[in-house]
Amino acid sequence: MEKYDVVVIGSGPGGAAAAYALKDGGKRVALVEDDLWGGTCPNRGCDPKKMLVSGMEVVERNNQMLGRGFSLIESIDWPELMAFKRSYTDPFPRSFKKGVEAYGIDAIEGSARFVGDNRIEAGDAVIEADAFVIATGQRPSILGIEGSEHLLTSTDFLDMDELPKCMAFLGAGYIAFELAAIASAAGSEVTIVHHNDRPLKGFDSDLVDSLVEAYEDRGISFAFDVDIEAIAEDERGYLLRGRGSGDREYVERFDCVVGATGRIPNVEALDLENAHVNYDGHGITVDGFLQTSNPAVYACGDVVAKKAPKLTPTASFEGAYLARRILGSAAEPLAYPPIVSIVYGSPKLAQVGVSPAEAAERDGSYKLDEMDLTNWFTYRRIGEPVSKVKLVHEGDRLVGASALSSQADALINHLAILIDNAIVHEDFNRMILGSPTLASDLPSLV
Repeated sequence: MEKYDVVVIGSGPGGAAAAYALKDGGKRVALVEDDLWGGTCPNRGCDPKKMLVSGMEVVERNNQMLGRGFSLIESIDWPELMAFKRSYTDPFPRSFKKGVEAYGIDAIEGSARFVGDNRIEAGDAVIEADAFVIATGQRPSILGIEGSEHLLTSTDFLDMDELPKCMAFLGAGYIAFELAAIASAAGSEVTIVHHNDRPLKGFDSDLVDSLVEAYEDRGISFAFDVDIEAIAEDERGYLLRGRGSGDREYVERFDCVVGATGRIPNVEALDLENAHVNYDGHGITVDGFLQTSNPAVYACGDVVAKKAPKLTPTASFEGAYLARRILGSAAEPLAYPPIVSIVYGSPKLAQVGVSPAEAAERDGSYKLDEMDLTNWFTYRRIGEPVSKVKLVHEGDRLVGASALSSQADALINHLAILIDNAIVHEDFNRMILGSPTLASDLPSLV
């Protein structure tokens, strides 16, 4: 039987951050992985998605300049773009594992299950440890409808050899909007089907409405207030059946259908009951120190039931905190900084800090500014069709921001730094920023 100071279960960003920091702290560490080394993000999540987004951005940037020296790009060479993506993802797991081992962390392949409060089985080994960190993440949920075996997932989409001519996405969250934008830019006819009329419910409704309008302008269709009941395969593709508002029948045929109706925590195989670790359908229950109901077991990342956004940077932040906690250098509960959320759509939608909805609920405490930046030079020079921001101030301090544009991802990170460091307008008098850039716009924004 092997004995470690700490065993980390799951090699994604949260688990890796914890494992490396614990090793740096002098602990004997094992990292257990039962699938692809490195976890979801670099293999079948944000990194490969962002590589496909790169193709979408080229099309978007070019087509915004029509009549300004450029011709329309109607599609992408999908196999070549996919080959570009695989040039990164294919070698990644092996390279990641080699890096772990070179660092002096024991890399153990196999599915981990608890057999006691401080003992697991992983592969053929029985392992004890003083502490465990669970960082097993989430996986796509499958809609419980008749014929659900015909539904593809985001994992399938991100590894398609050929792009279907006509496809549907079920759900209207991050994943559906992002993959739909990629598919549309690549030349597919795309429909987003959602069970109510409020897509991207965590974001400002006005900016979401503008995003939906921008998608429609690009030829993406929406079917709102539709409850899908079944999917069936025939010789011409896949037939979706459901009911819309007023009990109207919804029947449409597509070449493929991608289910993007949420994700569920990877807890079932862990046999958490054997370690007296509490969990529910939202994930593992933890306290403010990311400690579970078993004092020897911690959890971080998307497998945790939490209010904080389940994002890769959040997981890494939590993993680093857990290492400090286990090493004895973090005495206070985990405190999150402002967390940036981004939808890599076309255009992009992003937010950080206090939302416009939260500002409205506390009448008088916050000031909300809405600005249309479409004619600002930063956006006009690239033919940007829409650029909007909403800023929330408390006194002279910026405390929240939402943005919609092709550059919203870069802008929101600038604004997050201003929020976290309490930078106000007068502070820019001490700076000379490169211009014209997103950064040089900031004094006029805040």
